[in-house]
Amino acid sequence: MVAGASPCTVPVAVIHEVQLQGNETTKDFVLLRELTFQVGDSVKVENLENLLEENRKRIYNLRLFHYVNYSYTCNEGLVIVTYQVQERVYLYPIPIFDFADRNFNAWLEKKDLNRIDYGFTLTRKNFRGRNEDVRLRLQHGFNRRIELSYRVPYLAGSRNFGYEIGVADYRSHTISYNILNNRQYFFEQEEGMPINRTGVAAAIIHRQSVQRQSALRLSYNHEEISDTVVSLNPDYFNTDKTNRNYIRVDLSRAVNQRNTFAYPLTGSYFDAGIGHAFFLNDTGTGFTTARAKYVTYTALPHKFYYTVGAEAQVRIGSNFAVTDNIALGYRSLVRGYELYVVGGQHYGLFKQGLSRELFNIKGIHLKFIRSPKLNTVPLALYLNAFTDAGYTIDNTYEASNPLTNRLLLGGGIGLHVVTFYDIVLRGEYTVNREGDRGLYLNMGYPF
Repeated sequence: MVAGASPCTVPVAVIHEVQLQGNETTKDFVLLRELTFQVGDSVKVENLENLLEENRKRIYNLRLFHYVNYSYTCNEGLVIVTYQVQERVYLYPIPIFDFADRNFNAWLEKKDLNRIDYGFTLTRKNFRGRNEDVRLRLQHGFNRRIELSYRVPYLAGSRNFGYEIGVADYRSHTISYNILNNRQYFFEQEEGMPINRTGVAAAIIHRQSVQRQSALRLSYNHEEISDTVVSLNPDYFNTDKTNRNYIRVDLSRAVNQRNTFAYPLTGSYFDAGIGHAFFLNDTGTGFTTARAKYVTYTALPHKFYYTVGAEAQVRIGSNFAVTDNIALGYRSLVRGYELYVVGGQHYGLFKQGLSRELFNIKGIHLKFIRSPKLNTVPLALYLNAFTDAGYTIDNTYEASNPLTNRLLLGGGIGLHVVTFYDIVLRGEYTVNREGDRGLYLNMGYPF
């Protein structure tokens, strides 16, 4: 997006100066460290605008700005580049009014108004103007949570290493104590809470750029269940104890080359990780989990876009507890199986989709709001057709769950709404291999 340009008349130009406009809160170094060029670099004039546009996308993908534009002037081969940004609102409370189940359709099966969570999440993004995040979540209702986290992308004296720390406490009136026929079975306790999870975590982050990051994470976790849960299902922890403590170490790597993070249309995404859980005081059996995911996004003619990708998990260990036997049905799933939980130690998942942009309004101006950070609302609508396939391997609890060790297939058509602050709303009508049909409502990009 070139706001203005004064073209060069020489074959090779030199970057003479980089100017920034509009970053009233954000420190200059946060933007400048994303640039792949610096003052004094020589650039072929034929490549100059491509270079500036690529760096505009890099700044935009910091997710700190509503928009990023650039302009440049060239005088006797000396280029002055200016990036103009519109900052977002960085301090905002987000109300929580959510269903206590895995998704809306799982809640709709029960239609229990008591299974509602409420509260708020207070987020201070770009804290101190340094792209730091502070997040506090206070949630009451059916599931109760208290979470506090602080992320610092740049350690003192370093522009490549950062850290993140956090604490969390979770309690619930109910617990999914078993999975039978790929359905969750719940126990609700009249007094007290049948499940309590508390954890503290810290991570060191190696950040080559906004697109390439690695992390080493260490966490300590304490989980406690009531006596009744143990009597209902001794395999829940797979011990005779009502509590367990473990340390988890995770190493992860992400390479995010998507054109935008919220609703990508071009580029690619890769992440992989490996972690091990060390149980303390004989409260469980350790296991190792490895996972990987890769997705490509391709622009086609006539406003069509194609997405294809796969992810996989391998879990190595023995004596798996029910609560650790997680595969498809939570964050990862075959669309059309939203009402099922397909546990297992290993799984593979394939997804593809074809989208057609119906309209894309860059900004709807709300005259009754004065703040330029809030009074312009982008709105885009996409028609999407998709097919998914998945397979879970379960060598522990397969006898009571027929969808494990079986190819799962789903497909359908949906509408995706994309608006400001990276909000994506999806309504999808799906059909699966079992013959189930339904309309499912979700948030976020599907893959």
